[in-house]
Amino acid sequence: MSWSLDARTPVHALDAAECPPGAVVLAEDGAPLPAGAARVERFAAPPVGAHPIGCACCQPRNPVAIALDRLFLARTRGDAPWFNEVIAITRSEAGRQALAASLEGDSVTQARFRAG
Repeated sequence: MSWSLDARTPVHALDAAECPPGAVVLAEDGAPLPAGAARVERFAAPPVGAHPIGCACCQPRNPVAIALDRLFLARTRGDAPWFNEVIAITRSEAGRQALAASLEGDSVTQARFRAG
């Protein structure tokens, strides 16, 4: 028998109305927030075409990756309650794309989080 254990924290993309009480929320700026969230970390969708050439040396990290870093560090330092999942709430296609890009392409985010 083969076992597979993925201990990374799942990130679930939901609407604010579907968010369970006491959840830790990653929310795009301007997205509606659920009542009773334990912690909310916001991010701004990145501008389209931040650099015309698009080389990696001049590209900043994805804002979703930075916000997930803040959540991870807050949990580690005891500044946020312990959480087993993150609820992501977006309001735009750019926000959804930034979330997917972070979970699929940022090595630090991939080490800590996974798509739920």
